[in-house]
Formats: sequence, C-alpha cells, structure tokens
Amino acid sequence: MSADRHDAFLFSSDEELLDVLVPFVKDGFGAGEPTLVALSDRRAELVRSALPSGLPLEFLPADAYSRPAQLIRANRGRMAGHVRAGADRIRLVGELPATVFGATWDSWARYEAAVNRVYSDFPVWCLCAYDRRTTPPAVLRDVARTHPTVTGPDGAREPSRAYTEPAAYLSEARPMAADPVQHGRPFAVLTDPAPAEARDAVRDVDRGEVSEDEVEDLVVAVSETVTNAIRHGRAPVEVRVWPGGDRIVVTVSDAGPGPADPFAGLMPPAEQQTSGRGLWITHQSVNHVTTVRRPGRFTIRLTAGNPH
Repeated sequence: MSADRHDAFLFSSDEELLDVLVPFVKDGFGAGEPTLVALSDRRAELVRSALPSGLPLEFLPADAYSRPAQLIRANRGRMAGHVRAGADRIRLVGELPATVFGATWDSWARYEAAVNRVYSDFPVWCLCAYDRRTTPPAVLRDVARTHPTVTGPDGAREPSRAYTEPAAYLSEARPMAADPVQHGRPFAVLTDPAPAEARDAVRDVDRGEVSEDEVEDLVVAVSETVTNAIRHGRAPVEVRVWPGGDRIVVTVSDAGPGPADPFAGLMPPAEQQTSGRGLWITHQSVNHVTTVRRPGRFTIRLTAGNPH
C-alpha cells in the first residue's frame, strides 16, 4: 500500500470546487472508500448541500489544522482505524485555512512535503484544495513543489513539473523570518543551560495573554529541544526567550548541523527507535515550530500562543 495520490487541486470559484469535489466524494462512496473532509464551514456546507443526503462523510474538527504534527498523528490514527475495518482506499479532502499562509506557512509547507511519506503506509488519496483567488503566489509555488500531481478544475490530473522529492525539499536551507518580538530585547539569554534552567526561564517570563496550559506545553518543548541540542548538537547551546503579549517566542541554537533526518519532528518515530522522539514531542507541543540551518549554526524557534 502507498500514498500514491497526493493532488493539489487549484480552483477559482465555488462552481469549480463543486465540479471536482462532488464527483470525487461520490466516486469514493461508490467504491466503498471512506472519505475524510476538512473544509471551512462555508465550503463544507456547500459540499453537503450538493451531495445526496445520508452519505457518511467524516468531517474533521474545526481545529484540525492547528499544528502539523498533531494533524499527522490524528490522521494516521483515523486511517489506521479505517484500514482495520477493511478499507482498501481512503479519500482525504483538505483545505488549509488562510491564516496559515502568513507567518506559519513554512511549517505547513513542510507538512505538505512530508505527507508524501508520513501517510505512505496507508492507501490514501489526498486532494488538497487551494483557492487561487486568496492563496499567495509564494504559497502556490510551494504547493506545486510539494504535490506530485495537480488536479485542474475539469478534474484532469497531471504531474506537477515543479515537484521536488520530499527529502530534498525538507533539507533545503529555508530562511526564517524574524518574529517582530525578536526585534526587542529578550527576557532571558542563557548559554549552555541545563534543561531545568531553560524551563525556569520560560515559566518566569511574562506570559501576557498566553494560557497557563500553553506555557506548560512550551516548557516541555523547550526542555526537549535543549536536551536534544546538548546530546546531539555542539556547544555552545544558546536559549533566548521573548515575551510578546499574545505569544511567547523561544529560540534554541547550537553549533551543530541539525538533525540528519529531514522528516524529524513530522514522522512519528518507530516504537523501537530511540532517536527523534524529542523533536516529535516538540512539534506536538507548541503552535509553531520553525528551523533554520546556517553554516555552523542550527536554530529551532518555538512559539506558544498566537503564532500568526
């Protein structure tokens, strides 16, 4: 079994959306294939109203697209359940909310690239819908690079000429745009701290509008990241913490090259695998994780609260 279909569907009107999604869903039910749907409320209602009543569509929760690694974990669980129930193929219709096309797009671009592998042990056909009218050109360029196939408004599927193999895409040195709060003076700068010192710095910062639960999740993520930097990176390890009113931003840097596995943090580690668990936990714990590789420096930035 393989995720041999991961299509970008580019549309420019509600009519084009329905012209493709309605047959896609109907064909799936005709073949006995369960269908998972993650659309905006308005578009979900459009699809519902255009389909025969009673089709058992499985609509994903409204917050499904909050964190890439959480979505991967949840979808793998859903897919595993359908396979156990006898499904030969699963269909997934997804639409990213427009809020992710800004400051957090880098992590969702990585998600789209990783999908080609992280779902590869399930017989899934992913159809990822992007509205040309509202999707920025830079995002559309990444969409073309992360989807092997593009479905047009007439339903025809064609190979994407810009498609880049996931490992190569994820290994690229992508720039990290600074969060505006990083232009201010950090609350704390720690050099070669123990994980406990880093945890204390996060707990001591003014959390503003960030909830207590989100702060504790950030504490876990920072602890795992610092531990990874000490074990697998190179000294010096530096931690910086900034309060941001509606968010807290933390960077953890070391002098190493970063993880050798480009899927680290997005691919759940195997049960017998000892490495990669810290990054997997980190990606589950906070609202935005981004990385940057520069000569002699690897940095992970973690954002709790509002990352947009």
